[in-house]
Amino acid sequence: MSEMRPPATRPSPDDLTQLLRGVIDPELGSDIVELGMARGVTIDDDGAVEVTVALTTAGCPLRSQIQKDVKARISGVPGVNSVKISFTEMTQEQKAAAMAKARWQARERAPETEIPPATRVVTIASGKGGVGKSSVTVNLAVALAAQGFTVGVMDADIGGFSVPRMLGLGGRLAGVEGEKKIIPHEKRVGAGLLKVVSMRFLVDEEESAVMWRGFMLNRAVQHFVEDVRWGAMDYLLIDMPPGTGDIQMGLARMLPRAEMLIVTTPAVGAQKVAARAADMARKTYLRIAGVIENMSSFTCGHGQSYPLFGSGGGQALADDIGSPLLGQVPIEASVSTGGDSGVPVALGDGPAAAAFRAIAARIVNEAIPPLDMAGCSARLLDSIEAALGPA
Repeated sequence: MSEMRPPATRPSPDDLTQLLRGVIDPELGSDIVELGMARGVTIDDDGAVEVTVALTTAGCPLRSQIQKDVKARISGVPGVNSVKISFTEMTQEQKAAAMAKARWQARERAPETEIPPATRVVTIASGKGGVGKSSVTVNLAVALAAQGFTVGVMDADIGGFSVPRMLGLGGRLAGVEGEKKIIPHEKRVGAGLLKVVSMRFLVDEEESAVMWRGFMLNRAVQHFVEDVRWGAMDYLLIDMPPGTGDIQMGLARMLPRAEMLIVTTPAVGAQKVAARAADMARKTYLRIAGVIENMSSFTCGHGQSYPLFGSGGGQALADDIGSPLLGQVPIEASVSTGGDSGVPVALGDGPAAAAFRAIAARIVNEAIPPLDMAGCSARLLDSIEAALGPA
């Protein structure tokens, strides 16, 4: 039985309600609090949380997805020991109010971002540099695309961009004619597609230094979120800069539905620093979907394994923050050479390639499954719009 946390650490019902703003109805494009779907959020002295969610119809196919998202957002919060979710159905008046709000937003209010509501947003973070975060981002992206998904890759490490080189991409970003929008670079991977944006596509040389302060860094990332014509995507992977600074806080504000994967090495020092990224995620109400241990060990040609950077750091971090260890990537020269040549190792063979593909499979099947859009809300919205006629 898990140790009970002291009452002082428990969140208030208002804190939990704010957390639920990260749960988005993927068809209506708004969070369940704004739509009036989140009801009766309570927490007792034992840390037991109860949430009532009102659905547009009792048999809504998105019910299981909403249930997973609500539980994922709340269950990892310090002070929460259990989560119970109950469902009810909206009255006709409540449905009309929710759909009217969604209809008004769709017609009158410009979208806050160009990232579709159905896209799973995943930040790849670490507490420090040098743990292979960009390499993990790129290899997970191609492994997901190889499964047939459309995957966006946002290189949010504005001053330390490396994603384009690792994917073998270059050239300037093109604009949308007649609009202040830009189009991401695209790359086919098997049956899937990558859409990539990076500061590298906005400077003349890869060696050019981008010497910007906090405000300008945040504005660059905001530009990637609001002014890139991303189009339909299953996943958007965001390669974060190391640390817990302006860009991390800005993205948490702009993309409250984002989820985080934390990259660490087996070293205790790296694990302790990575815990700071986890702490930032908790404080900004982002869900930590899992931990990835990179550079776990080196295996020589004779089959002997050597833990060059220690052992156990990834599992220790996962246990400490209450998130699963999704996989361990061994040290292989092919990881580095694949990044230098623009052909990620996940597209080839070997232990590291297999590890990346296995982690991608766990993301799809367990940690962050793609959204099932065979829902009911859009059809209900369409029927209401047809009855109300043009605005």
